[in-house]
Amino acid sequence: MTTYEPRDVRPGIAALAERLRAALGRDSVIDDHQRLRTYECDGLAHYKVTPALAVLARDTAAVVETVRACAEGGVPFVARGSGTGLSGGALPRADGVLIVTSRMRHIVEIDRENQRAVVEPGVINLDVSRAAKPEGYYYAPDPSSQQVCSIGGNVAENSGGAHCLKYGFTTNHVTGITFVTADGEAVRLGGKAPDPTGYDLLGAIVGSEGTLGIATEVTVRLTRLPEAVRTLLAAFPSTDDAGAAVSEIIGAGVVPAAIEMMDALAIEAAEAAVHCDYPRGAGAVLIVELDGPADEVERQFEEVERHCRTHRAFEIRIAEDDVERALFWKGRKSAFAAVGRISPDYIVQDGVIPRTALPEVLHRMTELSRSSGVRVANVFHAGDGNLHPLVLFDDAVPGEAERAEEVSGAILDLCIEYGGSITGEHGVGSDKAKFMPRMFTEADLDTMQLVRCAFDPAGLANPGKVFPTPRLCGEVPGRHKGAHPLQEAGIAEVF
Repeated sequence: MTTYEPRDVRPGIAALAERLRAALGRDSVIDDHQRLRTYECDGLAHYKVTPALAVLARDTAAVVETVRACAEGGVPFVARGSGTGLSGGALPRADGVLIVTSRMRHIVEIDRENQRAVVEPGVINLDVSRAAKPEGYYYAPDPSSQQVCSIGGNVAENSGGAHCLKYGFTTNHVTGITFVTADGEAVRLGGKAPDPTGYDLLGAIVGSEGTLGIATEVTVRLTRLPEAVRTLLAAFPSTDDAGAAVSEIIGAGVVPAAIEMMDALAIEAAEAAVHCDYPRGAGAVLIVELDGPADEVERQFEEVERHCRTHRAFEIRIAEDDVERALFWKGRKSAFAAVGRISPDYIVQDGVIPRTALPEVLHRMTELSRSSGVRVANVFHAGDGNLHPLVLFDDAVPGEAERAEEVSGAILDLCIEYGGSITGEHGVGSDKAKFMPRMFTEADLDTMQLVRCAFDPAGLANPGKVFPTPRLCGEVPGRHKGAHPLQEAGIAEVF
């Protein structure tokens, strides 16, 4: 675990705190060290930093006031929603302000006629679907943490989920944003229209991990509830067999709403945690869900079942109702937390490979695990090749954490080798910045940072995230000699 404590908290923080208390109310500003420790990490507890100040914003005006005060004082700021992120994207700054949006939880509007919902960033993902259901709609992107993760965090990370195979990621469902820029100006981008004119600034902001500013209101696309939903759970002797079935299903032109795979170790963890009663002796299970018009679902379902049996599925269960369907999903949705039942510590990794490379990559991951002595449980969105390996270790045993980190990094190297990516939906954050040069050239990284500088010339919005080396916006892209100013100041680590 890496813990950063304040070295030299800015003298201006106390004055900033008083200014914000006067503007926002005393209960909205936290500067007590013990209370601040509540916010020292997100879902990735490997890195911890206690912020100098936390502001519990209630509306866009509060975010504007806070960001404007930070900009005037040259104080860095980081936005935080529910704190469920898994890449350290909401890791605070010891010399900065953490802007917490969890109080901004109003569903402003469910617009059935335009198939839109307007929500504040602290609204929980699943609550959007609950609010839209009486109107016959739901919100499609469904991260496994959808019962606790917030829409603002989903926007920051471009979150996915099991059903993104058919319906796409957050970026495909956001049509408008009220956005507070890094200098404290609230701007409106897009709206309810399906295709806003001009540059795709929404596309730049969704997935930018809070490095360009803060979303304070989000307009999302609602999807009509399907006429029929059929869910199948198939047990296979091995992940090879399950992977072959996935390739056949997609290759046949069937696009399920979701195809999820778990290997034997992940199944063991799920059984220990939630008693999901998956078939005994399975080397892998697939959960395949189809939705849409009833006739089409029935025809495709027969085809999916046939491909599973062709590839040695030894048991197939078909959910008879919503209760049984929820039980199928219970093991998969709880998999990350369930691993804690079989290992005291674990790393949740997130990478992407071409779907056709699944068998070979899984074989090589098995070899990595065997040669290193580090266990790896596999849970992933098999339909689109988004892997979530869970690297297991015991931090109390000397050397195990280091070996786990090595295996975790080697898995990302495999993803890059096979033409994939170091992240599919968890983001880069603090955790994966050092891997960015393995995937992108120096020119690529310079270009990306110039976009960041266009939005945030002072470099105050979530600094130190995503990129392996900081860039001051006055710098000329290219190679430089000597230590970077932020490295000399002890603020950033240069990899």
